[in-house]
Amino acid sequence: MRQISGNKLLVKALKEEGVTTLFGYPGACTIDISDELYRQSGIDIILPRHEQALVHEADAYARTTGKVGVCLVTSGPGATNLVTGLATANYDSVPLVCFTGQVARHLIGNDAFQEVDIVGITRSITKYGVTVRNREDLGRIIKEAFYIARTGRPGPVLIDLPKDVMAELGSAEYPKTVNIRGYKPNTSVHMGQLKKALKMLQKAKKPLFLAGGGVNIANANEVFTSVVEKTQVPVVTTVMGRGAISTKHPLFIGNLGMHGAYAANMAVTNCDLLFSIGTRFNDRITGKLHEFAPNAQIVHIDIDTASISRNIHVDVPIVADAKEAITKMAEYVTECNTKKWRTEIDIWKNEHPLSMKNRPLMGPLDIFNEINKQFDKAIIVTDVGQHQMLTSQFVDITENRKLIMSGGLGTMGYGLPGAIGAQIGNPGVPVISISGDGGMQMNIQELATAVLEELPIINCIFNNTYLGMVRQWQKLFYGKRYSMTNLRSGALSRRTNGEEYPKYTPDFIKLAESYGAKGIRVTKREEIAVAFEEARKSTKVPTVIEFIIDPEEMVYPMVKPGGTLADLIMDC
Repeated sequence: MRQISGNKLLVKALKEEGVTTLFGYPGACTIDISDELYRQSGIDIILPRHEQALVHEADAYARTTGKVGVCLVTSGPGATNLVTGLATANYDSVPLVCFTGQVARHLIGNDAFQEVDIVGITRSITKYGVTVRNREDLGRIIKEAFYIARTGRPGPVLIDLPKDVMAELGSAEYPKTVNIRGYKPNTSVHMGQLKKALKMLQKAKKPLFLAGGGVNIANANEVFTSVVEKTQVPVVTTVMGRGAISTKHPLFIGNLGMHGAYAANMAVTNCDLLFSIGTRFNDRITGKLHEFAPNAQIVHIDIDTASISRNIHVDVPIVADAKEAITKMAEYVTECNTKKWRTEIDIWKNEHPLSMKNRPLMGPLDIFNEINKQFDKAIIVTDVGQHQMLTSQFVDITENRKLIMSGGLGTMGYGLPGAIGAQIGNPGVPVISISGDGGMQMNIQELATAVLEELPIINCIFNNTYLGMVRQWQKLFYGKRYSMTNLRSGALSRRTNGEEYPKYTPDFIKLAESYGAKGIRVTKREEIAVAFEEARKSTKVPTVIEFIIDPEEMVYPMVKPGGTLADLIMDC
Protein backbone atom coordinates (compact mmCIF):
# COMPACT_ATOMS: atom_id res chain seq x y z
CA MET A 1 0.00 0.00 0.00
CA ARG A 2 1.27 3.48 -0.93
CA GLN A 3 2.59 5.50 2.00
CA ILE A 4 2.76 9.27 2.31
CA SER A 5 3.98 11.73 4.93
CA GLY A 6 1.66 13.24 7.51
CA ASN A 7 2.10 16.61 5.79
CA LYS A 8 0.77 15.20 2.52
CA LEU A 9 -2.11 13.47 4.31
CA LEU A 10 -3.12 16.76 5.94
CA VAL A 11 -3.38 18.48 2.57
CA LYS A 12 -5.32 15.52 1.18
CA ALA A 13 -7.67 15.62 4.18
CA LEU A 14 -8.37 19.34 3.72
CA LYS A 15 -9.39 18.70 0.13
CA GLU A 16 -11.57 15.73 1.15
CA GLU A 17 -13.32 18.01 3.64
CA GLY A 18 -14.06 20.55 0.91
CA VAL A 19 -11.71 23.21 2.26
CA THR A 20 -11.02 25.88 -0.36
CA THR A 21 -9.62 28.63 1.89
CA LEU A 22 -7.03 28.33 4.66
CA PHE A 23 -5.86 31.16 6.91
CA GLY A 24 -2.27 30.51 7.87
CA TYR A 25 0.94 31.98 9.27
CA PRO A 26 4.18 29.98 8.92
CA GLY A 27 6.93 28.99 11.33
CA ALA A 28 9.60 26.40 11.98
CA CYS A 29 7.21 23.67 13.10
CA THR A 30 4.85 24.09 10.15
CA ILE A 31 7.27 24.92 7.35
CA ASP A 32 6.91 21.42 5.87
CA ILE A 33 3.12 21.80 5.80
CA SER A 34 3.56 25.17 4.10
CA ASP A 35 5.73 23.48 1.49
CA GLU A 36 3.05 20.86 0.80
CA LEU A 37 0.41 23.57 0.49
CA TYR A 38 2.65 25.37 -2.01
CA ARG A 39 2.71 22.26 -4.22
CA GLN A 40 -1.08 21.89 -4.43
CA SER A 41 -3.83 23.83 -6.18
CA GLY A 42 -7.42 24.23 -5.11
CA ILE A 43 -6.87 25.65 -1.62
CA ASP A 44 -6.37 29.41 -1.42
CA ILE A 45 -3.89 30.42 1.29
CA ILE A 46 -4.58 33.70 3.07
CA LEU A 47 -1.52 35.19 4.81
CA PRO A 48 -2.65 37.72 7.45
CA ARG A 49 -0.31 39.87 9.53
CA HIS A 50 -1.08 38.45 12.99
CA GLU A 51 -2.39 35.11 14.25
CA GLN A 52 -5.13 36.73 16.34
CA ALA A 53 -6.44 38.43 13.22
CA LEU A 54 -6.03 35.17 11.32
CA VAL A 55 -8.41 33.28 13.58
CA HIS A 56 -10.96 36.13 13.51
CA GLU A 57 -10.82 36.02 9.71
CA ALA A 58 -11.46 32.26 9.69
CA ASP A 59 -14.26 32.80 12.23
CA ALA A 60 -16.10 35.38 10.10
CA TYR A 61 -15.52 33.27 6.99
CA ALA A 62 -17.29 30.41 8.78
CA ARG A 63 -20.14 32.58 10.13
CA THR A 64 -20.97 33.99 6.70
CA THR A 65 -20.51 30.89 4.51
CA GLY A 66 -21.73 28.03 6.70
CA LYS A 67 -18.41 26.24 6.10
CA VAL A 68 -15.82 25.28 8.69
CA GLY A 69 -13.11 27.93 9.07
CA VAL A 70 -9.59 26.49 8.90
CA CYS A 71 -6.43 27.92 10.53
CA LEU A 72 -2.78 26.90 10.47
CA VAL A 73 -0.18 28.44 12.81
CA THR A 74 3.17 27.44 14.16
CA SER A 75 4.06 26.33 17.69
CA GLY A 76 4.66 28.49 20.75
CA PRO A 77 3.63 32.13 20.25
CA GLY A 78 1.89 31.29 16.98
CA ALA A 79 -0.38 28.93 18.89
CA THR A 80 -0.89 31.16 21.92
CA ASN A 81 -1.88 34.05 19.66
CA LEU A 82 -4.96 31.99 18.74
CA VAL A 83 -6.32 32.02 22.28
CA THR A 84 -8.54 35.11 22.07
CA GLY A 85 -9.96 34.03 18.71
CA LEU A 86 -10.68 30.51 19.94
CA ALA A 87 -12.53 31.90 22.96
CA THR A 88 -14.47 34.24 20.66
CA ALA A 89 -15.53 31.36 18.41
CA ASN A 90 -16.33 29.13 21.37
CA TYR A 91 -18.69 31.66 22.94
CA ASP A 92 -20.47 32.30 19.65
CA SER A 93 -20.64 28.66 18.46
CA VAL A 94 -18.49 29.08 15.35
CA PRO A 95 -17.12 25.93 13.62
CA LEU A 96 -13.32 26.16 13.32
CA VAL A 97 -10.57 23.60 12.89
CA CYS A 98 -7.24 25.08 13.97
CA PHE A 99 -3.97 23.24 13.30
CA THR A 100 -1.01 24.22 15.46
CA GLY A 101 2.58 23.18 14.91
CA GLN A 102 4.37 21.44 17.76
CA VAL A 103 7.96 20.46 18.50
CA ALA A 104 9.00 16.84 17.93
CA ARG A 105 7.59 14.36 20.45
CA HIS A 106 10.89 13.72 22.25
CA LEU A 107 11.16 17.47 23.01
CA ILE A 108 7.64 17.88 24.43
CA GLY A 109 7.84 18.71 28.13
CA ASN A 110 11.50 19.77 27.96
CA ASP A 111 10.93 23.52 27.60
CA ALA A 112 12.12 23.35 24.01
CA PHE A 113 12.23 26.46 21.82
CA GLN A 114 8.67 27.58 20.96
CA GLU A 115 7.08 24.71 22.87
CA VAL A 116 3.82 25.23 24.77
CA ASP A 117 1.04 22.89 25.85
CA ILE A 118 -1.51 24.57 23.62
CA VAL A 119 -4.06 21.79 24.12
CA GLY A 120 -3.91 22.35 27.88
CA ILE A 121 -3.99 26.12 27.52
CA THR A 122 -7.11 26.06 25.34
CA ARG A 123 -8.99 23.14 26.92
CA SER A 124 -11.70 25.35 28.42
CA ILE A 125 -12.24 27.43 25.26
CA THR A 126 -12.37 24.72 22.59
CA LYS A 127 -14.95 22.08 21.88
CA TYR A 128 -12.15 19.53 21.55
CA GLY A 129 -8.36 19.60 21.47
CA VAL A 130 -5.78 16.87 20.90
CA THR A 131 -2.08 16.38 20.20
CA VAL A 132 -1.47 13.77 17.49
CA ARG A 133 0.93 11.28 19.07
CA ASN A 134 0.89 8.59 16.36
CA ARG A 135 1.04 8.97 12.59
CA GLU A 136 -1.57 6.22 12.08
CA ASP A 137 -4.12 8.28 14.05
CA LEU A 138 -3.70 11.44 11.97
CA GLY A 139 -6.40 10.83 9.36
CA ARG A 140 -8.97 9.71 11.92
CA ILE A 141 -8.29 12.70 14.17
CA ILE A 142 -8.65 15.20 11.32
CA LYS A 143 -11.90 13.57 10.20
CA GLU A 144 -13.24 13.67 13.75
CA ALA A 145 -12.17 17.30 14.15
CA PHE A 146 -14.25 18.51 11.22
CA TYR A 147 -17.22 16.42 12.37
CA ILE A 148 -17.04 17.72 15.95
CA ALA A 149 -16.62 21.34 14.81
CA ARG A 150 -19.71 21.37 12.60
CA THR A 151 -22.16 19.12 14.49
CA GLY A 152 -24.22 19.64 17.63
CA ARG A 153 -23.46 23.05 19.01
CA PRO A 154 -20.71 24.14 16.57
CA GLY A 155 -17.39 25.25 17.97
CA PRO A 156 -13.61 25.42 17.57
CA VAL A 157 -11.45 22.30 17.53
CA LEU A 158 -7.66 22.40 17.93
CA ILE A 159 -5.27 19.77 16.54
CA ASP A 160 -1.65 19.97 17.67
CA LEU A 161 0.80 18.50 15.14
CA PRO A 162 4.27 17.43 16.34
CA LYS A 163 6.81 17.99 13.57
CA ASP A 164 8.18 14.44 13.62
CA VAL A 165 4.71 12.88 13.41
CA MET A 166 3.99 14.95 10.30
CA ALA A 167 7.26 13.85 8.69
CA GLU A 168 6.54 10.13 9.22
CA LEU A 169 5.31 7.95 6.39
CA GLY A 170 1.99 6.16 6.82
CA SER A 171 -1.22 5.18 5.11
CA ALA A 172 -2.54 7.49 2.42
CA GLU A 173 -6.13 6.54 3.30
CA TYR A 174 -8.44 9.20 4.68
CA PRO A 175 -11.52 7.90 6.54
CA LYS A 176 -14.94 8.27 4.94
CA THR A 177 -16.97 8.00 8.14
CA VAL A 178 -16.77 9.00 11.80
CA ASN A 179 -17.78 6.97 14.84
CA ILE A 180 -16.88 8.67 18.11
CA ARG A 181 -17.97 6.80 21.20
CA GLY A 182 -19.59 9.21 23.63
CA TYR A 183 -20.22 11.92 21.06
CA LYS A 184 -23.62 11.43 19.46
CA PRO A 185 -25.17 14.90 19.18
CA ASN A 186 -28.95 14.91 19.23
CA THR A 187 -30.77 17.03 16.67
CA SER A 188 -34.19 15.35 16.56
CA VAL A 189 -37.11 16.91 18.40
CA HIS A 190 -38.90 15.31 21.35
CA MET A 191 -42.42 15.66 20.01
CA GLY A 192 -44.07 15.20 23.39
CA GLN A 193 -42.19 18.17 24.82
CA LEU A 194 -42.75 20.26 21.72
CA LYS A 195 -46.52 19.62 21.69
CA LYS A 196 -46.67 20.49 25.39
CA ALA A 197 -44.92 23.78 24.62
CA LEU A 198 -47.25 24.55 21.72
CA LYS A 199 -50.31 23.96 23.92
CA MET A 200 -48.92 26.48 26.38
CA LEU A 201 -48.33 28.90 23.50
CA GLN A 202 -51.94 28.56 22.40
CA LYS A 203 -53.30 29.20 25.92
CA ALA A 204 -51.06 32.15 26.73
CA LYS A 205 -52.54 35.63 26.78
CA LYS A 206 -49.19 37.40 26.48
CA PRO A 207 -46.86 35.03 24.58
CA LEU A 208 -43.48 36.17 23.33
CA PHE A 209 -40.82 34.58 21.13
CA LEU A 210 -37.20 35.15 22.17
CA ALA A 211 -34.82 34.32 19.30
CA GLY A 212 -31.12 33.93 20.02
CA GLY A 213 -28.07 33.39 17.87
CA GLY A 214 -28.95 29.70 17.51
CA VAL A 215 -31.72 30.62 15.04
CA ASN A 216 -29.19 32.37 12.79
CA ILE A 217 -26.58 29.61 13.17
CA ALA A 218 -29.15 27.01 12.12
CA ASN A 219 -30.21 29.15 9.13
CA ALA A 220 -33.76 28.89 10.41
CA ASN A 221 -34.69 32.52 9.68
CA GLU A 222 -37.21 31.79 6.92
CA VAL A 223 -39.10 29.04 8.73
CA PHE A 224 -39.01 31.02 11.98
CA THR A 225 -40.59 33.98 10.21
CA SER A 226 -43.34 31.71 8.89
CA VAL A 227 -44.05 30.42 12.42
CA VAL A 228 -44.20 33.98 13.76
CA GLU A 229 -46.63 35.00 11.02
CA LYS A 230 -48.85 31.95 11.55
CA THR A 231 -49.06 32.50 15.30
CA GLN A 232 -49.04 36.31 15.31
CA VAL A 233 -46.79 36.13 18.38
CA PRO A 234 -44.43 39.11 18.73
CA VAL A 235 -40.65 38.63 18.77
CA VAL A 236 -37.68 39.97 20.70
CA THR A 237 -34.11 38.93 19.91
CA THR A 238 -30.78 38.88 21.63
CA VAL A 239 -28.05 40.93 19.94
CA MET A 240 -26.70 37.71 18.41
CA GLY A 241 -30.22 36.74 17.33
CA ARG A 242 -30.82 40.00 15.47
CA GLY A 243 -31.90 39.08 11.95
CA ALA A 244 -33.70 35.88 13.03
CA ILE A 245 -36.67 37.79 11.67
CA SER A 246 -36.39 40.95 9.59
CA THR A 247 -36.02 43.98 11.84
CA LYS A 248 -38.60 45.67 9.60
CA HIS A 249 -41.22 42.98 10.32
CA PRO A 250 -44.30 44.36 12.13
CA LEU A 251 -44.09 41.61 14.77
CA PHE A 252 -40.47 42.38 15.64
CA ILE A 253 -40.20 44.50 18.80
CA GLY A 254 -36.43 44.89 19.17
CA ASN A 255 -33.42 43.56 21.04
CA LEU A 256 -33.71 42.90 24.74
CA GLY A 257 -31.08 43.23 27.42
CA MET A 258 -28.60 45.78 28.73
CA HIS A 259 -29.05 48.09 25.74
CA GLY A 260 -32.35 46.64 24.58
CA ALA A 261 -35.32 48.61 23.33
CA TYR A 262 -37.71 49.76 26.05
CA ALA A 263 -40.64 47.91 24.49
CA ALA A 264 -38.63 44.68 24.16
CA ASN A 265 -37.51 44.73 27.79
CA MET A 266 -41.03 45.56 29.00
CA ALA A 267 -42.48 42.78 26.86
CA VAL A 268 -40.17 40.22 28.49
CA THR A 269 -40.97 41.60 31.94
CA ASN A 270 -44.74 41.37 31.36
CA CYS A 271 -45.20 38.31 29.15
CA ASP A 272 -46.86 35.16 30.54
CA LEU A 273 -45.03 32.74 28.21
CA LEU A 274 -41.48 33.23 26.96
CA PHE A 275 -40.81 30.83 24.09
CA SER A 276 -37.04 31.03 23.69
CA ILE A 277 -34.97 29.43 20.95
CA GLY A 278 -31.17 29.23 20.71
CA THR A 279 -30.03 31.50 23.54
CA ARG A 280 -27.82 31.00 26.60
CA PHE A 281 -29.67 33.57 28.78
CA ASN A 282 -26.41 35.31 29.64
CA ASP A 283 -26.24 38.21 32.07
CA ARG A 284 -26.31 40.87 29.34
CA ILE A 285 -29.86 39.91 28.37
CA THR A 286 -31.35 38.87 31.71
CA GLY A 287 -30.44 41.66 34.11
CA LYS A 288 -31.16 40.59 37.71
CA LEU A 289 -31.74 36.85 37.34
CA HIS A 290 -34.53 36.27 39.83
CA GLU A 291 -36.61 39.06 38.30
CA PHE A 292 -36.18 38.02 34.66
CA ALA A 293 -39.57 37.36 33.00
CA PRO A 294 -41.12 37.11 36.50
CA ASN A 295 -44.67 36.35 35.30
CA ALA A 296 -43.76 33.88 32.58
CA GLN A 297 -43.55 30.19 32.02
CA ILE A 298 -40.44 29.57 29.96
CA VAL A 299 -39.91 27.19 27.06
CA HIS A 300 -36.30 26.75 25.96
CA ILE A 301 -35.18 25.07 22.74
CA ASP A 302 -31.42 24.66 22.43
CA ILE A 303 -29.07 22.16 20.82
CA ASP A 304 -26.76 22.28 23.86
CA THR A 305 -28.13 20.38 26.87
CA ALA A 306 -25.74 22.26 29.15
CA SER A 307 -27.29 25.62 28.20
CA ILE A 308 -30.78 24.65 29.39
CA SER A 309 -31.67 25.76 32.93
CA ARG A 310 -28.05 26.77 33.59
CA ASN A 311 -28.82 30.47 34.16
CA ILE A 312 -32.62 30.60 34.04
CA HIS A 313 -34.85 27.76 35.25
CA VAL A 314 -37.16 26.71 32.43
CA ASP A 315 -40.52 24.93 32.53
CA VAL A 316 -40.28 23.02 29.26
CA PRO A 317 -36.76 22.08 28.10
CA ILE A 318 -36.34 20.86 24.52
CA VAL A 319 -32.90 19.72 23.31
CA ALA A 320 -32.94 20.01 19.53
CA ASP A 321 -31.48 21.76 16.51
CA ALA A 322 -33.28 25.09 16.15
CA LYS A 323 -34.19 24.58 12.50
CA GLU A 324 -35.56 21.08 13.05
CA ALA A 325 -37.61 22.21 16.03
CA ILE A 326 -39.00 25.29 14.28
CA THR A 327 -39.77 23.27 11.14
CA LYS A 328 -41.81 20.85 13.28
CA MET A 329 -43.52 23.79 14.95
CA ALA A 330 -44.54 25.11 11.55
CA GLU A 331 -46.58 21.94 10.98
CA TYR A 332 -48.66 22.37 14.16
CA VAL A 333 -48.96 26.04 15.10
CA THR A 334 -52.13 28.03 14.65
CA GLU A 335 -52.96 31.68 15.19
CA CYS A 336 -52.87 32.90 18.78
CA ASN A 337 -55.09 35.63 20.12
CA THR A 338 -52.47 38.32 20.63
CA LYS A 339 -54.27 41.45 19.42
CA LYS A 340 -54.70 42.96 22.90
CA TRP A 341 -51.11 42.04 23.84
CA ARG A 342 -49.70 43.60 20.69
CA THR A 343 -51.64 46.79 21.39
CA GLU A 344 -50.00 46.94 24.84
CA ILE A 345 -46.57 46.52 23.23
CA ASP A 346 -47.34 49.25 20.69
CA ILE A 347 -48.07 51.65 23.57
CA TRP A 348 -44.59 50.96 24.99
CA LYS A 349 -43.07 51.49 21.55
CA ASN A 350 -44.82 54.82 21.16
CA GLU A 351 -44.02 55.95 24.70
CA HIS A 352 -40.29 55.29 24.31
CA PRO A 353 -39.31 54.77 20.68
CA LEU A 354 -35.74 53.70 19.98
CA SER A 355 -33.99 56.91 18.91
CA MET A 356 -31.05 59.17 19.61
CA LYS A 357 -31.07 62.75 20.83
CA ASN A 358 -30.91 65.37 18.08
CA ARG A 359 -27.58 67.16 18.14
CA PRO A 360 -26.15 69.88 15.90
CA LEU A 361 -23.13 67.67 15.15
CA MET A 362 -23.10 64.59 12.93
CA GLY A 363 -23.97 61.50 14.96
CA PRO A 364 -24.07 57.71 14.63
CA LEU A 365 -27.74 57.67 13.65
CA ASP A 366 -26.97 59.78 10.57
CA ILE A 367 -24.41 57.18 9.48
CA PHE A 368 -26.72 54.21 10.10
CA ASN A 369 -29.55 55.89 8.20
CA GLU A 370 -27.25 56.23 5.19
CA ILE A 371 -26.16 52.58 5.41
CA ASN A 372 -29.83 51.53 5.53
CA LYS A 373 -30.54 53.72 2.52
CA GLN A 374 -27.58 52.80 0.27
CA PHE A 375 -27.04 49.08 0.92
CA ASP A 376 -29.94 46.77 0.07
CA LYS A 377 -27.60 43.79 0.41
CA ALA A 378 -24.60 43.72 2.75
CA ILE A 379 -22.71 41.95 5.48
CA ILE A 380 -22.21 44.23 8.48
CA VAL A 381 -19.32 43.34 10.81
CA THR A 382 -18.85 45.21 14.06
CA ASP A 383 -16.04 45.57 16.50
CA VAL A 384 -16.91 45.90 20.20
CA GLY A 385 -18.06 48.99 22.07
CA GLN A 386 -20.67 51.74 21.79
CA HIS A 387 -20.72 51.53 18.00
CA GLN A 388 -21.51 47.79 18.26
CA MET A 389 -24.59 48.35 20.42
CA LEU A 390 -25.72 51.26 18.27
CA THR A 391 -25.33 49.14 15.14
CA SER A 392 -27.43 46.40 16.73
CA GLN A 393 -30.10 48.98 17.51
CA PHE A 394 -30.29 50.97 14.29
CA VAL A 395 -29.01 49.02 11.28
CA ASP A 396 -31.86 47.16 9.59
CA ILE A 397 -31.11 43.44 9.33
CA THR A 398 -33.27 41.88 6.65
CA GLU A 399 -33.21 38.82 4.40
CA ASN A 400 -30.40 40.44 2.39
CA ARG A 401 -28.38 41.85 5.28
CA LYS A 402 -26.35 39.86 7.78
CA LEU A 403 -24.88 41.13 11.05
CA ILE A 404 -21.87 39.48 12.68
CA MET A 405 -19.88 40.44 15.76
CA SER A 406 -18.11 39.04 18.80
CA GLY A 407 -21.11 38.62 21.06
CA GLY A 408 -20.25 36.37 23.98
CA LEU A 409 -16.62 37.33 24.57
CA GLY A 410 -16.82 40.96 23.40
CA THR A 411 -13.49 40.96 21.59
CA MET A 412 -12.12 44.35 20.57
CA GLY A 413 -10.19 44.05 17.33
CA TYR A 414 -12.69 41.68 15.70
CA GLY A 415 -14.14 44.18 13.21
CA LEU A 416 -11.49 44.58 10.50
CA PRO A 417 -10.30 40.95 10.35
CA GLY A 418 -13.92 39.81 10.59
CA ALA A 419 -14.74 41.92 7.54
CA ILE A 420 -11.80 40.39 5.68
CA GLY A 421 -12.98 36.84 6.37
CA ALA A 422 -16.54 37.73 5.40
CA GLN A 423 -15.43 39.36 2.13
CA ILE A 424 -13.20 36.42 1.18
CA GLY A 425 -16.10 34.06 1.76
CA ASN A 426 -18.63 36.28 -0.02
CA PRO A 427 -17.05 37.93 -3.07
CA GLY A 428 -19.38 40.39 -4.72
CA VAL A 429 -21.36 41.13 -1.55
CA PRO A 430 -20.72 44.55 0.02
CA VAL A 431 -18.99 44.15 3.40
CA ILE A 432 -19.00 47.01 5.89
CA SER A 433 -16.97 46.94 9.09
CA ILE A 434 -17.89 49.30 11.90
CA SER A 435 -15.21 49.95 14.52
CA GLY A 436 -14.33 52.47 17.15
CA ASP A 437 -10.99 54.22 17.03
CA GLY A 438 -9.80 52.00 19.89
CA GLY A 439 -10.84 48.64 18.45
CA MET A 440 -9.62 49.52 14.98
CA GLN A 441 -6.07 49.92 16.24
CA MET A 442 -6.00 46.45 17.78
CA ASN A 443 -5.72 44.77 14.39
CA ILE A 444 -5.18 47.67 12.02
CA GLN A 445 -2.21 45.85 10.44
CA GLU A 446 -4.80 43.75 8.58
CA LEU A 447 -5.30 46.64 6.17
CA ALA A 448 -2.26 45.13 4.44
CA THR A 449 -4.11 41.81 4.08
CA ALA A 450 -7.19 43.57 2.69
CA VAL A 451 -5.09 45.54 0.19
CA LEU A 452 -3.08 42.55 -1.02
CA GLU A 453 -6.19 40.36 -1.32
CA GLU A 454 -7.90 43.18 -3.28
CA LEU A 455 -10.91 43.28 -0.95
CA PRO A 456 -13.28 46.26 -1.39
CA ILE A 457 -14.26 46.39 2.29
CA ILE A 458 -15.72 49.64 3.60
CA ASN A 459 -14.18 50.22 7.04
CA CYS A 460 -16.09 52.75 9.13
CA ILE A 461 -14.21 54.19 12.11
CA PHE A 462 -16.33 55.99 14.69
CA ASN A 463 -13.62 58.24 16.12
CA ASN A 464 -14.67 59.86 19.38
CA THR A 465 -11.06 59.91 20.69
CA TYR A 466 -12.09 57.77 23.68
CA LEU A 467 -12.72 54.17 24.61
CA GLY A 468 -16.37 55.04 24.44
CA MET A 469 -18.20 52.26 26.26
CA VAL A 470 -15.96 52.42 29.31
CA ARG A 471 -16.18 56.23 29.20
CA GLN A 472 -19.99 55.95 29.22
CA TRP A 473 -19.84 53.97 32.48
CA GLN A 474 -17.38 56.50 33.89
CA LYS A 475 -19.71 59.34 32.99
CA LEU A 476 -22.81 57.71 34.48
CA PHE A 477 -21.42 55.90 37.52
CA TYR A 478 -17.89 57.14 38.27
CA GLY A 479 -18.31 60.90 38.59
CA LYS A 480 -16.90 61.63 35.10
CA ARG A 481 -13.45 60.42 36.13
CA TYR A 482 -12.25 59.38 32.69
CA SER A 483 -9.41 57.16 33.80
CA MET A 484 -7.48 55.32 31.05
CA THR A 485 -10.08 56.04 28.36
CA ASN A 486 -8.79 59.22 26.69
CA LEU A 487 -6.78 58.02 23.68
CA ARG A 488 -5.09 61.44 23.30
CA SER A 489 -3.69 61.70 26.81
CA GLY A 490 -0.43 59.74 26.97
CA ALA A 491 2.39 61.55 28.75
CA LEU A 492 0.22 64.65 29.15
CA SER A 493 -1.99 62.81 31.64
CA ARG A 494 1.00 62.76 34.02
CA ARG A 495 1.53 66.55 33.82
CA THR A 496 -0.59 69.17 35.51
CA ASN A 497 0.33 72.39 33.71
CA GLY A 498 -2.99 72.77 31.89
CA GLU A 499 -1.74 71.99 28.40
CA GLU A 500 -4.23 70.94 25.76
CA TYR A 501 -4.19 67.32 24.72
CA PRO A 502 -2.16 66.71 21.56
CA LYS A 503 -3.61 66.01 18.15
CA TYR A 504 -5.10 62.55 17.78
CA THR A 505 -2.71 59.83 16.69
CA PRO A 506 -2.67 58.08 14.29
CA ASP A 507 -3.96 60.03 11.34
CA PHE A 508 -6.21 57.23 10.07
CA ILE A 509 -6.41 58.67 6.56
CA LYS A 510 -2.64 58.88 6.09
CA LEU A 511 -2.24 55.45 7.65
CA ALA A 512 -4.84 53.93 5.31
CA GLU A 513 -3.14 55.51 2.33
CA SER A 514 0.25 54.23 3.46
CA TYR A 515 -1.15 50.71 3.28
CA GLY A 516 -2.53 51.36 -0.20
CA ALA A 517 -6.15 51.76 0.91
CA LYS A 518 -8.42 54.70 0.22
CA GLY A 519 -8.99 57.13 3.10
CA ILE A 520 -11.90 59.54 3.63
CA ARG A 521 -12.56 61.74 6.66
CA VAL A 522 -16.15 62.82 7.36
CA THR A 523 -16.99 65.65 9.76
CA LYS A 524 -20.43 66.81 8.55
CA ARG A 525 -23.79 65.13 7.87
CA GLU A 526 -23.81 66.23 4.25
CA GLU A 527 -20.54 64.39 3.61
CA ILE A 528 -21.81 60.95 4.70
CA ALA A 529 -23.68 59.94 1.54
CA VAL A 530 -20.85 61.09 -0.72
CA ALA A 531 -18.29 59.12 1.31
CA PHE A 532 -20.23 55.86 0.94
CA GLU A 533 -20.85 56.52 -2.75
CA GLU A 534 -17.13 57.08 -3.25
CA ALA A 535 -16.24 53.92 -1.31
CA ARG A 536 -18.63 51.83 -3.43
CA LYS A 537 -16.75 52.81 -6.58
CA SER A 538 -13.70 50.84 -5.39
CA THR A 539 -13.98 47.22 -6.47
CA LYS A 540 -10.49 46.02 -5.57
CA VAL A 541 -9.31 48.42 -2.86
CA PRO A 542 -10.50 48.76 0.75
CA THR A 543 -11.74 52.12 1.96
CA VAL A 544 -11.38 53.62 5.42
CA ILE A 545 -14.03 56.21 6.30
CA GLU A 546 -13.22 58.03 9.53
CA PHE A 547 -16.30 59.63 11.08
CA ILE A 548 -15.52 62.30 13.69
CA ILE A 549 -17.99 61.61 16.52
CA ASP A 550 -18.79 63.67 19.61
CA PRO A 551 -17.50 61.84 22.73
CA GLU A 552 -20.75 62.76 24.47
CA GLU A 553 -22.77 60.40 22.22
CA MET A 554 -24.17 57.66 24.43
CA VAL A 555 -25.96 54.33 24.00
CA TYR A 556 -29.47 54.33 25.43
CA PRO A 557 -31.55 52.68 26.80
CA MET A 558 -29.25 51.13 29.39
CA VAL A 559 -30.10 48.76 32.22
CA LYS A 560 -28.79 50.06 35.54
CA PRO A 561 -25.96 47.92 37.00
CA GLY A 562 -27.52 45.15 39.09
CA GLY A 563 -30.98 46.18 37.90
CA THR A 564 -33.84 44.39 36.21
CA LEU A 565 -34.81 44.79 32.55
CA ALA A 566 -37.34 47.40 33.68
CA ASP A 567 -34.66 49.48 35.44
CA LEU A 568 -33.71 51.50 32.38
CA ILE A 569 -31.78 54.71 32.00
CA MET A 570 -33.50 56.27 29.01
CA ASP A 571 -31.30 59.34 28.35
CA CYS A 572 -29.11 61.91 30.08
